[in-house]
Order: sequence, then C-alpha cells, then structure tokens
Amino acid sequence: MAAAGLKGIRTVRDLNVEGKTVFLRLDLNVPLDNGKITDETRITASLPTIQYLMEKGAKIVMASHLGRPKSADDKQFSLEPVAKSLSEHLKAEVLLFDDAASDGVKGLLIGLKKNQLILLENLRFIPGETKDSEEFAQVIASYCDVYVNDAFGASHRAHASIHALPSLMKEKGIGLLIEKEIMMLDKLIENPARPYIAVLGGAKVSDKIAVIEKLMNIVDGFLVGGAMAYTFLKGQGHPIGKSLVEEDRIRFAKEMIARVEARDKTFLLPVDHVVTKSITDTKSVRTTPGVGINEDELGVDIGPKTLVQYETALKEAGTIFWNGPMGVFETPEFSRGTFGVAKAIAESKGLKIVGGGDSAAAAEASGYAGQMTHISTGGGASLEYLQGDKLPGLEILRPKKNSEPRGPESF
Repeated sequence: MAAAGLKGIRTVRDLNVEGKTVFLRLDLNVPLDNGKITDETRITASLPTIQYLMEKGAKIVMASHLGRPKSADDKQFSLEPVAKSLSEHLKAEVLLFDDAASDGVKGLLIGLKKNQLILLENLRFIPGETKDSEEFAQVIASYCDVYVNDAFGASHRAHASIHALPSLMKEKGIGLLIEKEIMMLDKLIENPARPYIAVLGGAKVSDKIAVIEKLMNIVDGFLVGGAMAYTFLKGQGHPIGKSLVEEDRIRFAKEMIARVEARDKTFLLPVDHVVTKSITDTKSVRTTPGVGINEDELGVDIGPKTLVQYETALKEAGTIFWNGPMGVFETPEFSRGTFGVAKAIAESKGLKIVGGGDSAAAAEASGYAGQMTHISTGGGASLEYLQGDKLPGLEILRPKKNSEPRGPESF
C-alpha cells in the first residue's frame, strides 16, 4: 500500500486564491546547453497549474532551483531562459526578480498587472534554500498569502521553499502536477493490473535496492538492463569483462535473485550484449553470441536476443513501471536496446509509467514518449515515493493533530 498518498493534503482547487498572492514552487530544473533549453518537459508540465491560478485571478510568484550553483555568481544557472520560455508558453510577461532573499518583491506585487507574473531567480543562489532556512522562508511568507507546491521532482528535499516555508503558511496545498504524479504512482502500488512488470536499468544496483525490496512482493517480474545488470551477472559467475560493476553489491545481487525466484517470480537478465573496447569507441562495437563478455570489452547495451525476451515479457503486461535505460542510449550505436524496450512498452495495452530522470530522457529520445500513460517529472522523488519513503514536501502539507500552522503574521 502507498504510505499515505494525498490523504489530508489540499489541492490548488481547494484553496481560495482569487486576488491572493500565491507562492508557487515549481520544478523548472531543465537541461541547458549554452544557455538554451534542450528539454522543456518540466516547463510544459507546470503550465496547467500556472494557467489555473491565472484564470482564478491570483497574483503569482513562481520559484524554482536550477542545477547546483556554488554561488549567485554562477550565472550559467540563471533562470532567464526559463522566464523567456514561460512567457512564450503563457503569452504573458514573466518578470525575473534577481534576489529571492529580498522582500523587494513587495514593490513589484503592488503594481502587478493582470497579464504579469513574477519568477524569482534560482533559489539555490540563496544559501538558506538548501539549509531549510526559516529566516529565508520568513521573507517569502511575509508577502505571500497562499503556498502551492507543484515541484514533485524536488519534494524529497527538505529545503526552505519545500519544507520551512509551508510550515509558516496557513493556506497551503499542491498543484495539479503533483496531484497527477501521486495518483499515477499509487496505481503501481495499489491493486495493479496483472501481469505487473518492473523494467529496471541505469548504472547502479545500490540506487535500486530499496525499490526492488518494495516491489518484490507486488510485481510479477523484473527485467533488468543497464550497467546494474553486470553486478547481477557477476554474482551468477558470468564473465563481464571491463563492464561497470559494484563489487560491494555482488552478494546482495545474488541473494536478491534467489529471493525473487523463491516467490515464483521472474527475474530476467541479459543473455547477450552489445560490447565495445571503451565507452567512446564506436568502431569496435559487436554483439556477443551469449552472456559472457571478453576481458578487454565492456557492455554498453542489451543484445538482440535479450530484447526479444523482454519484448515478449512486456507484450501482455497489464502494468509496467520503467526506471533506467538499458544502456548508453545517448550514443546512437548503443541505443537499440533502450529504444527497443521503449517501443515494446509503448505498444503494450497496459498501464505504462516511466519513472523520470534518465528514463524520461530515454523515452523522449526514443520517440515513444507520447504513447506512455505517464512520464514522471521526478526521478529521485518517484523512486523514494515507491519505496514507501515519506517526502518532506508532501508531509509538511498534511494537517497536524493538536497543532495549528503558524501564519506569517506571527513574526
């Protein structure tokens, strides 16, 4: 069962926002290349909540982090390109306010026109953001009436805009994106349609331990690819050459397979591979005839025999959860397995949920993103939620027994 889902949490529809100043925490952490946005998924996913608030006549102060700047001098992490993109999508003027820790926003709010919105500059330019600073949160609470969190991808972080700020606000809730995210993820935990297949990839077994533990008693089978597969294969005694492996997880991997099979569930690993001499070498690429990899080679993708097995397993699935690519899909020569799995998932008639992060990027790159039921915007947050962890950004929005939330007027 899901930890608590959305129990007790109000959505933006439950809040009185007309004529009110709404602080809207978004996840606009988009990839940039020389100042240009290369993937607008997180921006477009945020639009429904922004548009709802605009239609309701709210004054909107938007905020987000972007990357991991060391200081406010790291101008490559400015939200300026994001402000421009939002302005184009919303057909409105987005005013980028340089100092999120200043109460100078109050002046802007006084003269804010109907088709204008405020976007605070990168929250991580302010040291207090990642320190969950109540002092920083008080500045924002002093000029906002309502708090709305729609940043699912950041809700597993106890940062000031996610945790300290809503603790000061009486009127608070979630946006339409988080509502959708949680409702979709709950379908993976509560009475999923059968058979239920989890497709797991990516680099490290350690990143997936908790989610495998959680899903072991729920799913009907696992399909494993990516670099994490080599740790499992080495645990079975197969030669893996120079492939990435977590030596300290081999014993766990071996035990995990036994535990899954003891429950009479499938645990499929690659039976062949696409290999090369080095990660940058696309000339020595070949496909192995079987599961073994030569000493001077490393695996970079699942092979065609494996793909056929995985396609067969996915064809009749009632529920599919995909988290992690099958290989180094960013290189065209190493992408066939990941894109083949994406196609098989897309063609399934069941519920198809992609767990964000690299999986979302792989789905987009494959061309099959539009055929997925849902692509999560929160990689780490999605996994933590499925693992049963409590997300600080959600928990702070639940009503507390025998206590009243403090309003900004208390300070």
